[in-house]
Amino acid sequence: MSPRVIVAMSGGVDSSVAAALLCEQGYDVIGIAMRLASEPTTPVAKRRGTCCSHDDFEDARRVAERMDFPFYVIDLRADFNARVIDNFVSEYLGGRTPNPCVMCNREIKFDRLWSRARALDADYIATGHYARIHRDDRGGFHLMRAADDAKDQSYFLFTLGQAELSRTIFPLGTMTKAEVRERARELGLATADKPESQEICFVPDGDYARFVERQSDHSQIRSGRIIDAQGRALADHDGVHRFTVGQRRGLGIATGDRLYVREIRAASGDVVVGRREELNSPGLIASRVSLVDESIASRGEVPVEVKIRYRHAAIPASFHLESDGRAEVRFTDGGPAVTPGQACVFYRGDEVLGGGFIERALEA
Repeated sequence: MSPRVIVAMSGGVDSSVAAALLCEQGYDVIGIAMRLASEPTTPVAKRRGTCCSHDDFEDARRVAERMDFPFYVIDLRADFNARVIDNFVSEYLGGRTPNPCVMCNREIKFDRLWSRARALDADYIATGHYARIHRDDRGGFHLMRAADDAKDQSYFLFTLGQAELSRTIFPLGTMTKAEVRERARELGLATADKPESQEICFVPDGDYARFVERQSDHSQIRSGRIIDAQGRALADHDGVHRFTVGQRRGLGIATGDRLYVREIRAASGDVVVGRREELNSPGLIASRVSLVDESIASRGEVPVEVKIRYRHAAIPASFHLESDGRAEVRFTDGGPAVTPGQACVFYRGDEVLGGGFIERALEA
């Protein structure tokens, strides 16, 4: 009997080709689309590209019909609201900048989806992520960057441990985006030339601040002052959720210097700004750290390259895991501004060692 795999299908070209490739390789494929966010209602939101819409599900269904495998839609909106959207809102209200894609992967796609997979007697789950999994001679699993650097999504997957990697397949890990689209055309898939969806599916118009306000009680909005490092008030603002560390545009102040957000004090409502060079940090403290290989925790100070944003290049650093699950990360030659709430991911070459969430910058 062929191994059964549940493929998470968003209605885009990547998950479509992932499912098609697994069919060709002889797997018993079942496609599942996850209804996570409500369908956008405005024309602008729809034009920006979304997922989780009726049209997306129909695109995925057409792919399943073309490749002759069963396809289902499961409603995970309640879980998604509780585990991803509520976290997103509370993080912004707390003066941090969250990464909902990491939370969705951890809390929904590789948790809730697997529970559905077990109910269907599946051996594996698969997604259209651009990443690779390597199994070594001792049976250990390693999470690796994708072959296509421009599309590599290993940053979003650092929470996967040995148990998750052992039952996961990333069919696109060795392919480029151009190759994926070409393969889709060869197979006659309806999604071959479908545009990319936007990064955050539940904020289709891109206005994060307005979304947070719609999801919050007015009493939760923390307005306050924009101040400099000496505590001098430069302007008032309508809420700390409108700012992120490193932000320059939209501060609403006019001075002779280019000013950037360097700190957000949610308790008082103060947003501290400064010059670009004042943002640099020697390192950071990360919380909720998870390691792909838990044995790394016993190695003391570990040399790594660390990414502190998805689009940032990895920089040399070292990290040391503390007993409370936090890690101290020190940049080898000093580093850029770090943004509390964002993921920091540890690499050794092409291998993902683990990661965590930025709690605060280290003092210079």
